Amino acid sequence: MSINVILQARFSSSRLPGKVLKKIVNKPMLALQIERIKEAKLIDKIIVATSVNKDDDAIEELCRKLSISCYRGSLDDVLDRYWQTSKQFPSRHIVRLTGDCPLIEPCIIDQVITLHLAQKADYTSNCFTPCLPDGLDVEILTKAALGKSWQQAEKPSEREHVTQYILNNEELFNFANYQHTPDLSMHRWTVDEPEDFELIDKIYQHFYPNTSHFTMEDILDLLTKQPTLNDINKKFNRNQGLATSKVLDREQGYD
Repeated sequence: MSINVILQARFSSSRLPGKVLKKIVNKPMLALQIERIKEAKLIDKIIVATSVNKDDDAIEELCRKLSISCYRGSLDDVLDRYWQTSKQFPSRHIVRLTGDCPLIEPCIIDQVITLHLAQKADYTSNCFTPCLPDGLDVEILTKAALGKSWQQAEKPSEREHVTQYILNNEELFNFANYQHTPDLSMHRWTVDEPEDFELIDKIYQHFYPNTSHFTMEDILDLLTKQPTLNDINKKFNRNQGLATSKVLDREQGYD
């Protein structure tokens, strides 16, 4: 049962350019995320999917240094980038992760995979109904579901956001939804803004030199003991990038 992680990452970012290569404890943020992903026990391979833009040469070079596979494709049609990656690195199931989540939790990756396989689902996530901190998002889909999406998706938001076609057409797919109690979705541990990076940097500095084995519970304990950390980036909303893409959908006559 082959399960590959495709980790999408690019240098360009409107709000925080070069964020995936910004250094935390003297390592690129993307390298720290990859260290944590490697701790997941149920994955077979990690592939970084970046773009053909020259700016992303540095991401390919980092992958080379880390001995991580890299595929380069479309900058804006991320769905096509995923599909082409999946053809070059075949697997029956694909875990989708994004390069702005340096605190990704390996045990949660494994839990979402376990649910997906047990339910024989086409698509499983822990963010369809958010229940965990933004930045611990995990999605897994079958290669067949990815292929159907690649063939059918037309809206700009569906081409940019890989699983959006699936979420827009629930009746076509078998879903499984990972839930966590208590609800922790009010926390923001993703990196889109300078303030997000500041928070993540402080968290890593606290746990250094342990950069891959501290857990979600460890972070929550830190935030309880140092509650002012929660204030650093609390003004930002979840999924702002998707909201922007949906504006483009409307401008092009969709919805």
